Amino acid sequence: MNEEQRKQQAQINQVDTNIERIKNTSSDEMISKYFQTSYEPQSPDIKKARKRRNEEVQIHYDFAIPEDVADIGKGKKFLIRTYGCQMNEHDTEVMAGILTEMGYEATADTNEADIILLNTCAIRENAENKVFGEIGHLKPLKLEKPDLIIGVCGCMSQEESVVNRILKKHQHIDLIFGTHNIHRLPQLVKEALFGKEMIVEVWSKEGDVIENLPKVRNGKIKAWVNIMYGCDKFCTYCIVPMTRGKERSRRPQDIIQEVRHLVAQGYQEVTLLGQNVNAYGKDFEDIEYGLGDLMNDIHKIDIPRVRFTTSHPRDFDDRLIEVLAQGGNLLDHIHLPVQSGSSEILKKMNRKYTREEYLELVRKIRKAIPNVTLTTDIIVGFPNETEEQFEETMTLMEEVGFEAAYTYIYSPREGTPAARKKDDVPEGVKKQRLYRLNELVNKQSAESMKQYKGKTVKVLVEGESKKDPDVLAGYTEKNKLVNFKGPRSSIGKIVEVNITEAKTWSLDGVMVENTVEVN
Repeated sequence: MNEEQRKQQAQINQVDTNIERIKNTSSDEMISKYFQTSYEPQSPDIKKARKRRNEEVQIHYDFAIPEDVADIGKGKKFLIRTYGCQMNEHDTEVMAGILTEMGYEATADTNEADIILLNTCAIRENAENKVFGEIGHLKPLKLEKPDLIIGVCGCMSQEESVVNRILKKHQHIDLIFGTHNIHRLPQLVKEALFGKEMIVEVWSKEGDVIENLPKVRNGKIKAWVNIMYGCDKFCTYCIVPMTRGKERSRRPQDIIQEVRHLVAQGYQEVTLLGQNVNAYGKDFEDIEYGLGDLMNDIHKIDIPRVRFTTSHPRDFDDRLIEVLAQGGNLLDHIHLPVQSGSSEILKKMNRKYTREEYLELVRKIRKAIPNVTLTTDIIVGFPNETEEQFEETMTLMEEVGFEAAYTYIYSPREGTPAARKKDDVPEGVKKQRLYRLNELVNKQSAESMKQYKGKTVKVLVEGESKKDPDVLAGYTEKNKLVNFKGPRSSIGKIVEVNITEAKTWSLDGVMVENTVEVN
């Protein structure tokens, strides 16, 4: 069965399922479900979200903007503020695509917007506080413009405590929806426009895969390609398995087709996305096909650069290492979150690997890819972390030789096992540990940058530098930021730059005059 036949069969199966469901629905249920005049809020249920049932993941190819809202946004504008990870950025691209197809135009000015959506992150308390601060700032604008629709979506919306807080204290919010029902945005906007009540629709389910959602990508140079959704790891500090659902992979054909389409549009780099990207394919029952196999197939596509994020060490297998060692468009920069250097803390985090196992994985990666650049995530101040356990993180940082790290003080998230643990580490001690860790991170980053001075590197030019419009900026294959002067015609191309100065987090250079686009 070829790809087109498979899609057609999936659509036929979906229709058959719907018909069977309708046959088994009573007339009273039908009226209640499809013809209700009052809106029944669907709030998140963390207990339901935590359960992992064996429901089959449905793949849908039939998304379309309903006719009755196809032009509802003509003459109107939308603004989406995005908080958090690359997955949220990708969700924003989808929501922008849907709103654009409904006739809306994008704006960066809150005063111009007819719809404002806050696409939220639930990973850390700081991100949550920023969102509630923004919700408060938007209240005067809502009073001034009563027809303005303000919506809260994303991972925070999947938390019961967040939704309850909005319901009680922020009545100027019109719309709350979650991560599983973004495809329902046209219907939700219609409800918000014509209804009188706050719209709350947050599905506490494992999630399906909606394939043909429109996207408005940021620029034409680098693109996110979502290859899977959700996470099954249940780290004790993390809310993601509850907000994003179980691990579910897109079919390889659909991903490869999307990458080929991006190549045809002129994109120079794709990043394959997943909450736990290297668990890709483990949920397939009909084929044996993992991230290594997918990367191997994409390796054959004529796109200059391919990355992936974010990895879990537990799922980083030998097949993936073997494929990455081929090089070419598969870049030798790997982000491999360790979270802690202490086996005892890793056990409390439910990471399912030890310090020794992580170091063995690093050894295998370095043996296969000698010039690999490794970066990581680290949490300090996990409940009851001792000084000795923190020192183990410091020594691991040095032993691996990470060239960069995202570092955080542990932030308890309601609904996670770690949030129930009594914590005897004073806040001042946590901050001091973070300071010491960041000093080491900065030192190692600066050391890694020194090796580039005097060398020529390939830079994918993304645009103007944030600090100086006369300077261009882009990234090397190893994800190092490079600032240099050059013609604006270089934007969107891969050019050669000779490095003249190495800083802690960036490189300065001069564009090689006779450079041409490098593929």
